[in-house]
Parts: sequence; structure tokens; C-alpha cells
Amino acid sequence: MVQKLKLEELNRIDVETFKKVEKIPLVIILDNLRSMHNVGASFRTADAFLIEKIILCGITPQPPHREIHKAALGATESVDWGHESNINAAINNYKSRGYEIIGIEQTTDSIMITDFSIDKSKKYALILGNEVEGISDEALPNIDTFLEIPQLGTKHSLNVSVCGGIVMWEFAKALK
Repeated sequence: MVQKLKLEELNRIDVETFKKVEKIPLVIILDNLRSMHNVGASFRTADAFLIEKIILCGITPQPPHREIHKAALGATESVDWGHESNINAAINNYKSRGYEIIGIEQTTDSIMITDFSIDKSKKYALILGNEVEGISDEALPNIDTFLEIPQLGTKHSLNVSVCGGIVMWEFAKALK
């Protein structure tokens, strides 16, 4: 008979070990998110896939906060994070450190993520934009590549934390 595993049977690492484990060369930049639940879910996903760091830009809520913690379940303690008030400062910081800047956005230049080759020799910074407005207009000219997730139904977009989970998984699979 199939049984669910107990938490202690999952063999997860503790926060101290997580901090020491080699991360995948991927940074997540959250650009003006408004939902604390989306921020918390992004932290939790980043923890699951050993993401290097999260950068919270503009009005994106910052830990500690009860509403972020509800979705993050402690991942704000394991995942490194920082805040940058200006999205272009965050972009320029990572560009200068050799990261390819990828905007997850529907644009005239978007490539379907299924058609994008992730290069194991590169470092990437993925930008996820505001729940309504997407990535800030002033950031668009500074982004190297735009990726889009194919959608087959009637809706025009995915929830930002769901989108982030899909994209983080695709990059984690390729870079790990």
C-alpha cells in the first residue's frame, strides 16, 4: 500500500547546510511585485531549486512579514536576498558580473522558453514583473533576452509565482 512520506523521511537539508551548498548560477529579480504571497512563493521555489539569490526591486515587499512567511514557510531564512530600489541598478549590477539578463515577459521579441537553449557555462538573472503591468518599461532596453511560456488556453498570462516556478525549474534542470 502506498503511503505518504513523513517529513523526516524526506531527508531535506537544514538552513545551515543550505547556506553552504553550491547554488545554481541563477538570480531571481522581482520587479515591483505587490503580492506578499507571490514573494513568499518565489522564496519557497528558490529554496527548492537551490537558486543563488533573490533581488526584491521597487515596491516588492521585503521580509520579515507574516504574509510573506505564510507562503515562504521559512525560505526567507535559507535563500539569500537583497533589495534594490531601482530595477536598472539591479540589472546593471548583474550584467557587470557576467550574468545574462532574461526577462520573463510577452514582448515583440519574446522567444518561447521551449525554443531557448540554456547554456550550462553561463550565469543568468531572471526578471519577473508586476502582477498587472509586467516588467517595468524602463528596464526593457537593458534586458538581453525575453522568454515566454507557451499557453494554450484562453488566459493571457500566468500568476507570477507560478510563472517563476516553471522558469526556475527549467533553468534548474539545465544548470544543475
